[in-house]
Amino acid sequence: MFKKILGTGVTRVLNLLIGFITMLMGTKVLGAAEWGIGFTVLTDLTFLLIGVELIAGNGLVYFTPRKKLTTLMAVSYAWIIVVIVLYAILFWILSYFPVTFDRIVPKGYEVLTLLLVLVYSFHEFNLNIFLGKEKVSTYNWIFLLQILVQVCSMALFIFVFHIHDAHAFVYSLLCGYSTAFVVGFIVLMPMVSKVGYDPFFLTAKEMLRYGAVIQLSMLVSTLNRRMSIYLLRQHCTDAAVGVYGAGSQVGEGVKVFGVSVSMVQFSKLSNLSDEEKIVKLTVKFLKITVVLTLVALVAIALLPVGFFTWLFSDAFGQVKLIILLMSPGLLFASAQLIFANYFMGTGKPKYNLYASLVGLAVTIPITLLLIPRMGIQGAAISFSCTYFAIIIYQWFVFKRLTNVKAKELLLTKEDWSWFKEELFAIFAKK
Repeated sequence: MFKKILGTGVTRVLNLLIGFITMLMGTKVLGAAEWGIGFTVLTDLTFLLIGVELIAGNGLVYFTPRKKLTTLMAVSYAWIIVVIVLYAILFWILSYFPVTFDRIVPKGYEVLTLLLVLVYSFHEFNLNIFLGKEKVSTYNWIFLLQILVQVCSMALFIFVFHIHDAHAFVYSLLCGYSTAFVVGFIVLMPMVSKVGYDPFFLTAKEMLRYGAVIQLSMLVSTLNRRMSIYLLRQHCTDAAVGVYGAGSQVGEGVKVFGVSVSMVQFSKLSNLSDEEKIVKLTVKFLKITVVLTLVALVAIALLPVGFFTWLFSDAFGQVKLIILLMSPGLLFASAQLIFANYFMGTGKPKYNLYASLVGLAVTIPITLLLIPRMGIQGAAISFSCTYFAIIIYQWFVFKRLTNVKAKELLLTKEDWSWFKEELFAIFAKK
């Protein structure tokens, strides 16, 4: 198990490094405004994927050990096509309201945005199936392929084809997702041919019932994270969005630990039935995540402002301040991933929805108050306030359901011994 966490962590660190290279090309060559447009397209992708993931999303991890793979694929693929068609119709309707539409989807990127949603949806299906089958290493290799193709193709578009606007970034996303989907599909096909079928519509109904709660929660969660982008576009400039995007991407890089641990956790919990073991593992995962995230935040906080202006450009001088203001929220956000996956992995996704609604109740008033007055600094402060509210709610629910006491969250000698044993076991096998 710890080996899976370490492997996922290494992959995520590589993703972080490659993300920095991508950001360097974007900020230095494309500039703050074009990087802001690219970041907005990425935000649109996040929102639009929520409709797809009502059925073909994280719920697949839960259903993979419980349903036939052929049926999961048939239901998911059919749903993806239906949703893309509905989005195309929605975009056509919104085109009659150009001012509003351009504020949501940057002009000239409408078709590319839909294409990104389509390709990423098929790619994500493969990744979720690999997690559901506890093939974490396969997941990591496919994910690594995606980001490598992404950064190489972006360099090709910028330095060979001389595309010096946000299209270079968007095209690179499309290349990365497409390549990873094709390779993932080839790896997945032998598993598909060996299984039978479940009732199509009954399976679709179960997946929708389970996924609806998760994705409604994801919609609210995404609003919590991304509402600031649209408010910044309204009250500031694309350049401001670019600066905030760079700061948030650097800051959220520390979530690599929380994401790595939570992915293995979700995969593991979805295949367990012993409640006591599930709770103990969740607490251990939480401790690991918090400690590693805190260490990373302290390391970033020690970097001077000049490092970030040298790294990106003088236009990104506020990046460190953005990271510092987001730091409490980043720590809370990493921890909440562990609680969220506990609720999903034990069939209680409604609590993630309630947590997201608590966060949204904080997000709406505080962003409307701070962003018009403080710009990107207000956006960063609102991020921390939102995740503070979320983690408080999740803790009280987790405590009520499991009877875990606050003192049990403190690191113990047993935790360190477990950590050292797992680490030693990894290297002993080499």
